[in-house]
Amino acid sequence: MTDWTGILFWGFLAVYGVAMFLISPKTVTVGGFFRGENRQGKDANPWMIMASVFIAWIFAKSVTNAANMGADFGIVGGIGYAVYWLCIPLTGWALYRLRRKFGATGMVSFLTEHYGVAAAFCFSAAILVRLFNEVWSNTSVIGAYYGESGSAPFIIAALLMTFITIAYCCKGGMRGSLVTDVVQAVLFGVLLIGVLFIIVPQHGVGAYATSGAWTLEGGVDFIIGAGLQCLSYGFHDAVLTDRGFLCEEKKMLKAFIIAGLLGFLAILLFSLVGVDLFLDGTARSGSDAPVVVARSLGIVAFFIVAVIMISTAGSTLDSTFTSLGKLCSRDLPGIVGVKPENVRMIGIGIMVIFGIVGNLPMIMGASIITATTISGTMIMGLGPIFLLHGVVKPTTLGFMLSFWIGMILGIWDVVDPSSLAFLNIGEGKYANFLGVNLWGAIACWIAYIVPGLISAAQDKAKGIEPNWKGFTKEEIAQREIEAAKRRELGDPDGMEPSEQGQRIGRDMATSA
Repeated sequence: MTDWTGILFWGFLAVYGVAMFLISPKTVTVGGFFRGENRQGKDANPWMIMASVFIAWIFAKSVTNAANMGADFGIVGGIGYAVYWLCIPLTGWALYRLRRKFGATGMVSFLTEHYGVAAAFCFSAAILVRLFNEVWSNTSVIGAYYGESGSAPFIIAALLMTFITIAYCCKGGMRGSLVTDVVQAVLFGVLLIGVLFIIVPQHGVGAYATSGAWTLEGGVDFIIGAGLQCLSYGFHDAVLTDRGFLCEEKKMLKAFIIAGLLGFLAILLFSLVGVDLFLDGTARSGSDAPVVVARSLGIVAFFIVAVIMISTAGSTLDSTFTSLGKLCSRDLPGIVGVKPENVRMIGIGIMVIFGIVGNLPMIMGASIITATTISGTMIMGLGPIFLLHGVVKPTTLGFMLSFWIGMILGIWDVVDPSSLAFLNIGEGKYANFLGVNLWGAIACWIAYIVPGLISAAQDKAKGIEPNWKGFTKEEIAQREIEAAKRRELGDPDGMEPSEQGQRIGRDMATSA
């Protein structure tokens, strides 16, 4: 960087940090810190949740990967990566169903109640890996705009962004994350429009829309594979699922549907940055597409793209830290029935710890694509667990088989993908990705369904009435009335199930 561009970039980072800290409200209540409630103890506004889900998923490494896919496969690649955002409405629907029909108040507590302590710990471990990866992969993207990987400017920028984010997260918790996410979403929208005004005239809308080849080798293998991962991907993202319990079910579902559709559109549009390289026939030569294109268009375009990356990384980081704080200070102790005192301070301590250890892979130069490939396939077994719960009798055996088949296949595919080449579908770049996810998903779903069918058949033979199908319509209506009354009274625990609901939930809990 030259002296004046250095002042511009480092100056923006400083201004961004001060602005986010001032915007983030000071939250002192446990409900505000972990559930995003306002000062009166009311649920978070659903439009605020929608904006938060939207921008928290438009994270730095994702917009980078979307542009890279566009550079490699044209618009086909952009659509392929955007498909992941369709799992947001699917996850929202699943959470809506689990909350209404089974009284779920959180992912970990739901699993503890219905599948046992071991299942809850397995799931939490997968979530911790995901959140840990979110820290260093997003700070790495920011560092790349300030220097080469491993250089002093690279590391300083990444660590400074971490410090900024932790500072306002400790101040505002979940409430602060929601408020700042709204500002970051607006900033991203304005800057995305600015980038499109610069990029699209280079070739015209028609050229972008018809770029690429609709074949397996042309990127369709990735589209199908991403669609398969959508069946499970959203459930291992605590940033997403935490927001599924912050307001009334129907409002939450609408927020998730809108956020998912907007996210699909935003990612597709940003992938045009990479499609520009595809149309030019320019090789990335190991560099990320946004960096290559922005540098070729001058310092203004480069600065705009850098600001997009910083703001999107910031929105994901603050959501990641608040989810880490909640998971480690409330959810994990709750599995074994422990309710720590001063849980807010414990959450703050967890954020600080992960701010330090979460950046170690970044300092050691790990590639950001590792953070994506290491998780998507591993959690393919979560889909049937959350989508079929109550359709098939839930069993601990079904959970464990589905979860660990996906986990083992995912780890195996990262460590030695060539040994799984017999599963490949097609000859494209993502033939292995598609094959492993298709055959792996089939195995996981069968592994979950069969133990449930056998257990249900055994119950029927013994004359045992099924008690695992959830609340009846009458019970759901009664719970809605009770929840509405609690919300009117400003009860901060208004989302908690009634004693009757807890009893019914315990009756429904089963194990193999």
